[in-house]
Amino acid sequence: MSVEIVPPIPEGHDLPLPQDRFLNREESWLHFNERVLELAEDPDVPLLERVRFLAIFASNLDEFFRVRVAGLKRRMATGLLLRTKSGMKPREELAKIAEIAADLARRHAAIYHKQICPQLTGVGIDIVRWDDLSRDERTAMRKLFRERIRPVLTPLAVDPAHPFPYISGLSLNLAVTVRNPTTGNTVFARVKVPSQLPRFVAVAKDRFVPMEDVISAHLGQLFKGMEIVEHHVFRVTRNEDLEVDEDVTENLMKALEKELLKRRFGLPVRLEVEDTITPEVLELLVDELDVSDFEIYRLPGPLDLSGLHAIADLERGELSFPPFVPAETVHAEDDLFATLRERDILLHHPYDSFATSVQRFIEDAAADPNVIAIKQTLYRTSGDSPIVDALIDAAEAGKQVVVVVEIKARFDEHANIKWARKLEKAGCHVVYGVLGLKTHAKLALVVRQEASGELRQYCHIGTGNYNPKTARQYEDFGLLTADPLLGEDLTDLFIHLTGYSLHSAYRRLLVAPHALRDGLLTRIDREIAHHRAGRPAHIRIKANSLVDEPLIDALYKASNAGVPVDLIVRGVCTLRPGVPGLSENIRVRSILGRFLEHSRIFEFGGGRRPEIWIGSADLMRRNFERRVEALVKVSSARQRAYLSEMLDLAMADTTSSWWLDGDGTWVRHHTGENGEPLLDLQSHLIGSRRWRSIDD
Repeated sequence: MSVEIVPPIPEGHDLPLPQDRFLNREESWLHFNERVLELAEDPDVPLLERVRFLAIFASNLDEFFRVRVAGLKRRMATGLLLRTKSGMKPREELAKIAEIAADLARRHAAIYHKQICPQLTGVGIDIVRWDDLSRDERTAMRKLFRERIRPVLTPLAVDPAHPFPYISGLSLNLAVTVRNPTTGNTVFARVKVPSQLPRFVAVAKDRFVPMEDVISAHLGQLFKGMEIVEHHVFRVTRNEDLEVDEDVTENLMKALEKELLKRRFGLPVRLEVEDTITPEVLELLVDELDVSDFEIYRLPGPLDLSGLHAIADLERGELSFPPFVPAETVHAEDDLFATLRERDILLHHPYDSFATSVQRFIEDAAADPNVIAIKQTLYRTSGDSPIVDALIDAAEAGKQVVVVVEIKARFDEHANIKWARKLEKAGCHVVYGVLGLKTHAKLALVVRQEASGELRQYCHIGTGNYNPKTARQYEDFGLLTADPLLGEDLTDLFIHLTGYSLHSAYRRLLVAPHALRDGLLTRIDREIAHHRAGRPAHIRIKANSLVDEPLIDALYKASNAGVPVDLIVRGVCTLRPGVPGLSENIRVRSILGRFLEHSRIFEFGGGRRPEIWIGSADLMRRNFERRVEALVKVSSARQRAYLSEMLDLAMADTTSSWWLDGDGTWVRHHTGENGEPLLDLQSHLIGSRRWRSIDD
């Protein structure tokens, strides 16, 4: 990598920035998934958790092709051939990321075959192929096929009377060639492996065989009287990103439902085939699916290892992360609203229980006869959501319930449409946010009439979704408070979300799209001014992604001025750290582990009184310009100290993490000079129980 050296710029002058100051976004995403793969390779990670990381890698890569690669192909198809911020044209970028993705896919398969499967066998868990089954096991599988599998299969032949069938995205399929023994004619057929069936069939306790192997072994029963010439497994990934023009759409929900139907018919962006496939069958698939050479991925079977989640879920505690019980921030017998009148509560999930804090907050509000109204945003929630049930109970009890449901939340559209209708049927006021924007902010407002007769607002603002399931797996922060200023802020914000208010000035909130980016840029400039005046200055940010060019340029400016900048970025980061004359004062770290690091923290200022914000927004253009996001300022000194300590630990050289170099390379640092393991931040938080005292 060659980056132009930029000399220090005198105060008051603009910084001339090099054209190649941004890393490639798509490559950065693939490197994030590579870090997931490194956890699957790590022998110090419990074996079944390594299996889970293999499944997560596969699911991540599927989404990358469904959205990011699909977006690049759409740009090419529409003639938008402008270069990306990293300087490549879309076609060049597609070829480059295909090369990286293919290497990672092969590495993924090699880990599965050469490391994970042998080690699973060593502990009595077998994932075998059909040829490895005993005679008795095959007999049991034949019975299973006849009774449970064959009735749901639909083989589709291809001939002049039967066109090539539609291949749905991410479905597993068998390409079968059969011969008529009478005429000698051969015919191609496709057999879809039903997604409703288990990905891996249990042959015995802790012994499994891929479903496609069971189907392949019984193709004679599907094509009776025909000779099975060959069969091969393949899988297609399609463009599944949605486009809804809200400006010309009268009914957003109906328009979205139509788009969801179209999603099934998106153009192919990847063809995965087993490496044993013959050239003739591959040529037929390529012609019919119209895929390019760089979109073909030849891999050793089995394909679609996202199904390994079922293996990772086996009840073998000695092969998994040890269980832990989240802390309860408020005792069950204590009155939650009375507690909030005394002090704010900072929640750190999953170390703090979601069920006894956020979920209880909504449930207690629904059951409290003094609560008049509940207003809440829902971006993603669980299938059997107690939050939704509580909102329905509140509405049926006569309370005013307003729910801002984001029905455009990617891949949760079906579920959110279902929730929206269920909430409307119960009498909730359901709105879909602001025209042209996604409502991504995590907000809840409870209005309660106190004994004195006054109305008081109780608030929750979080960094994660109102989803009890993911709250046990995602690391997030949330603030429960009865602060009057914040209550007024949320009241104004919900009026903006549900009506036609143009209000954009808040007291303890920074809200996108009107003020969030400018608010962060102002605080970065303030740190530059502090440093130049000889006062302590420091910028520390924890986020999932960092790709917004104006914000990155501001961080470069801060670095060039001498301000230390520390960034903890779990996923995509297009900033180049440590480049002389550009970013030598910037460090970037990434932490991955048992929990998905999902919180967003923004700290400005060195010394004893930093300004700290938490909230929903990542550092991406879409979050600043096309979403409603909210950050809340943390006022409690003790809570700020806790957040600062979390950032200290995350950036410490003694903590296990990945470090980003200026050329885009991520290097894992998880052992010390003598080979000793470095601190695992998540295990440390589980073991220390220190989060019990982070509220005032």
